[in-house]
Amino acid sequence: MTSDIKRTFYPIVNYSDPVKAMEWLEKAFGFVPHHVYKDDEGRVVHGEMRYDTGVLMFGNGEPGTSAVYVAVDDPDAHHDRAKAAGAEIFRELADQDYGSRDYAARDPEGNEWYFGTYRS
Repeated sequence: MTSDIKRTFYPIVNYSDPVKAMEWLEKAFGFVPHHVYKDDEGRVVHGEMRYDTGVLMFGNGEPGTSAVYVAVDDPDAHHDRAKAAGAEIFRELADQDYGSRDYAARDPEGNEWYFGTYRS
């Protein structure tokens, strides 16, 4: 993998037990652990695994649900555009501990979309 790859889309899959899921994804599909972020109580709140040049994000949430994270260069302008178009913003634009500035919205069908500056 070269360092000049600029990833833009990241699928997000939720698991009730992210640690167990990460072990299984590695064993069954060959995904390679990349990053794991935990809260103060040691629960996984965000994880990443790689497969070739792709990155899968996962979190501790309702199993069977998924979303998409999209890396954007100007999240403020993107947020304003989405809000003006009537997107349901369910997590307001904010700077995150992991270095991203991002927000989350639902489209008219209820699908979750996350937009921010983070690129794995």
